[in-house]
Amino acid sequence: RHPLATFFHLFFRVSAIVTYLFCDWFSNSFVACFVTILLLLSFDFWSVKNVTGRLLVGLRWWNQIDEDGKSHWVFEAKRVPTIAASTEAEARIFWLGLIICPVIWTMFFFSTLFSLKLKWLALVIAGISLQTANLYGYIHCKLGGQKPISRVTSRVFGTADGPKTQSRGIAEDGTEEHGKTGTR
Repeated sequence: RHPLATFFHLFFRVSAIVTYLFCDWFSNSFVACFVTILLLLSFDFWSVKNVTGRLLVGLRWWNQIDEDGKSHWVFEAKRVPTIAASTEAEARIFWLGLIICPVIWTMFFFSTLFSLKLKWLALVIAGISLQTANLYGYIHCKLGGQKPISRVTSRVFGTADGPKTQSRGIAEDGTEEHGKTGTR
């Protein structure tokens, strides 16, 4: 049902990885390669967070800062999933892309570290950060912002201060929102 969204879900991710692997073949400029890969990673982060997650699996997440300066994380999931055969394949593509790419960037981290190509380390860390941020948000959306998973993921991702309260609400469009409030 959403072939264009599925294409762009994978296009920016794969393009960033392929560009990272073969950038030296096309350009001798480190800065040009760095900026190109960082732009591809940024486009991927934005498109997955704002478009493909909503279209392919019916999930959204975002952060709001209230007037007091407190950070509110909101995780939203469609209440009644109506998954046809075609969208089931799209959902698999979405989750596989979301899980495999951070693993690839983690392998790049270790290969960069052990080969002592330290100038690429900042880029690889940015890739890991952007990819795992989307993965973290969508795992919370999928599991409904439940407390046990937030404890586990807060240990994994190193967030020292966990959520203080959780709230659930139904949005106007029939989706269920799971909010976590904490200060950062």
